This record gives sequence, C-alpha cells and structure tokens, in this order.
Amino acid sequence: MTDIEIIKGIIEQKKDVFIDASDKIYNFAELAYEEVQSADLLCKILEDEGFKVERGLADIPTCFMGTFGSGKPIMGILGEFDALPALSQEGGNPVHTPVCEGGPGHGCGHCLLGAGALAAAVAVKEYLTQTGSEGTVFYYGCPAEEGAGSKQFMARAGLFDDCDFCYTWHPATTNDVSADSGTAIMGANFEFNGVAAHAGGSPWLGRSALDAAELMSVGCNYLREHILDGQRIHYAYSDVGGTFPNVVQAYAKVKYEVRARTVKEMKALFSRVVKVARGAAEMTETQMNYEITMAFSDYSSNSVLAKVASDCLKELGAPEWDDEDYKLAKQFLRSYDKMQQEGIRTSIAEELGDDDLDDLLDKPLHSGVIEYDKTKGRFMGGSSDVGDVGYATPTAEIHVATACLGNIGHTWQMAGQAGSRIGHKGMLRAAEAIALSCVRTMEQPEVMKAARAEYIKKSGGKYECPLPDYVQPPIGKY
Repeated sequence: MTDIEIIKGIIEQKKDVFIDASDKIYNFAELAYEEVQSADLLCKILEDEGFKVERGLADIPTCFMGTFGSGKPIMGILGEFDALPALSQEGGNPVHTPVCEGGPGHGCGHCLLGAGALAAAVAVKEYLTQTGSEGTVFYYGCPAEEGAGSKQFMARAGLFDDCDFCYTWHPATTNDVSADSGTAIMGANFEFNGVAAHAGGSPWLGRSALDAAELMSVGCNYLREHILDGQRIHYAYSDVGGTFPNVVQAYAKVKYEVRARTVKEMKALFSRVVKVARGAAEMTETQMNYEITMAFSDYSSNSVLAKVASDCLKELGAPEWDDEDYKLAKQFLRSYDKMQQEGIRTSIAEELGDDDLDDLLDKPLHSGVIEYDKTKGRFMGGSSDVGDVGYATPTAEIHVATACLGNIGHTWQMAGQAGSRIGHKGMLRAAEAIALSCVRTMEQPEVMKAARAEYIKKSGGKYECPLPDYVQPPIGKY
C-alpha cells in the first residue's frame, strides 16, 4: 500500500471516533483556559491510542502533549479546542438558533481543529507502526488561542525545542496552504485609580479615573494617524467604575491590544500607547498601572514545509461534496444580511475570480485546491499564537474548507457549520493532509534540512518570547 492509501484507510476506519470527538467538543463549547472537558476527552483518546500523555504543561491546566514513537524525526501536530463567547448555535442549522442564549460557541471551528489534528496524529502513529519506521509524533494540546494564547508560553517552556517540524491546520472557506502572513500582537490591562467625590456637591475634590481612561482613548485615536500602515490599536472598557453619574469614578480599567507586522514594531507601538496612558493619568492627577496579559509573534508559514503540504493537499483533493452539502452551504450563505452578502460576493470574486461567480454562489463550497505560491503572500490583519511556534521550529499551516465560500469567521454561521456534515468532511480531509505531510517530510531528509535552514534564517535558531519573563498565563484574568 502507498502512504496515501495507508493514511486514508486509517482515518476512514476511525472517522466515527474523530467526528464524535469534534461534536462533543462543539457541545462543551468551553472558553479560553476553561477547556477542561475538551482536554480530558482528547487526552483519553490519545491514551486509548497508545500515546503517553503529559498534562498541565507550561503552567496551564488544560495544556497537554501526547507522545508516540521513538527516535528521529520528531513531528509536531498542533490542536486547539477553545470556543468563543456569545456564539452558541445548533450544529448544522442555517437558522440562528442558540443552544444557550448568549452562551459560547465554536465560531472559529476549533472543535474541528482539535479533533482533526488528533486524527492526523493517530494516522501518523499507525503509519509508523505498520511500516516499522523510526520516528516520534507529538500532539500538542494548545488551549486559549482565542484568549491570551498558550503556544508562546509552551515555546518559552521549551516544549518545541526537540521538534524537527510542525504542522497544523485551520477551518476555512478554501483549500490551500497560504503564503499570507499574520501580525504580532500585544495586549494589556490599563488601570486608573483616582479619588471619589460627590459629582454635584464637591466635584473639585474628586479625581476621575474614568476621565483618565477616556483621555487615553482620545490620545490613542490621535496616535492612529501617526502609525505605520497595517498597524492596529484596539480597546475595550472592562470596568468603567460604576453606573451612577453623580459619583466621581475612583477606578476604571480598559484593555488595549496593538498589532504590527513584527514583534519589534509591535513593542515600539505598545510603548507609545503606554506613554499616552501616562499622559492621561498626569492630566487627571490619577494613578496608572498596566499589566501585560498576552503577546503573539507574527506568523508566516515555512515555505519549504508549505510546498510539501500544498502538494499533499493537491494530491488528496478537496473534500468530496454532494448535493446535500451544497444545499446546506447555500442556506448558510443566504443567512447573511444584504450588506454582508454584497461584501461576500466581492471577496469571492477577488479570491477565485468572477468568471464562474454565479455558479460558485449557487454551489458555495470550494471544490478545488489553490496551489501554494510564496510570491503571492499578503499581509493579513489577524494574529495567532501559531506564530510563536514558527519562531520555535519550522511550521506550516493548512487550510481546508469547512464552511461556505465567503463565510465570515467568528459568527454563529461559522459555528453552525463547524457542527455540520460540511465541517466533518473538511476536518477528515485536513487530517489526511496533515498526516501525509508529516510522512512525506520525515522521509525526505533534504526537505527537513532545507526547512531548518529557512527557520534559522528567520529566527536565528532560538526562540525569543515576545512577553516579558514575569508574565504568566493569565488564567482567570484575561
């Protein structure tokens, strides 16, 4: 049997286990750092499959690693399994129907990501066993990607130091290995402490923490004109100090995040935001403190591994959609409002061309594979802690369609498709692509050598965490 026949056979034989795992994680819908049931389920499956499992890694209770095999090469596969707030939705239902009103849901498809990555790890394990090949596979259970992350803490703890290369995937609307790059990001809580007073009787005796927070926002808004293209400043109030206007607020807290193309640029931008906060405190005679809670490095796929993964995905092809899949995808696509559908139409035309646009909108599931081209990478505004893995070991990410073309991430529509037959089919194809990429890479020493050389050129051969050493996983704080 060929490598592709072995891998496809293994995943087909055990697909019910992986689909069931994804659906259970979908229903658990646990937020960042709270993925107790999801992590336990994945750990149990790994143990049942003969993996040695270590839990509570990098000072994160839901972070774990499963290990199988011996010797080199050591192959890493990344899995995620956290949900997002307020995106509860019945799986497979194209009508907005929350399972729990206001509850969390898998609006980024991480139920599929974690279970699909686990399926790939099991397939690689079985391939090693059946062929008698030397090698080790690591499954990394990575919590809180939607929160303050875990992979940067895992990398700082040295969990990727022995790994020769790493593959992961993400639910998407197209099938490809992208050359696009993501941003570095840093987030912090800014606290202002003032003095309370009666806002009508003696306001001159008060020092408003809320005024300070608002002045920080004004300062950052002016700063936006003077930052590099592609940089971003985001904020959200987490505590406005009370709801009574006749009390001068003595306390306020606001959360800021900044994004930039590189860690160096990100740190420089963050330092400017800190200066704005200090100025706001000075103007209001309040006290300001800030606590860094998260930071991710910028991301780009290792081009050597990306080419391997792209070739594997092309050989496997897109998920095998049927009429029922197309019908469901069309229903989800039509659930977006008119404004969104106009934007979706434009985005599909830009990505796949407008020659067959009407046909694509009638059957809105990607049925091809976009070939990897490292010269066509774009700078994207999003961030992921996968970037930190890419600075710790050669890493590449595969995209497989699990939702309708034009689907908008972090929506109830994305969640609904993650719990549907469309999501299941995409997940299984992603598992095959990751497993085949691992096998093809391990059997080509020259590929591993070239991937390592590219990694060393990018990182200097040593991971540097974007977080200060004192910052610990903000469990219960983020």
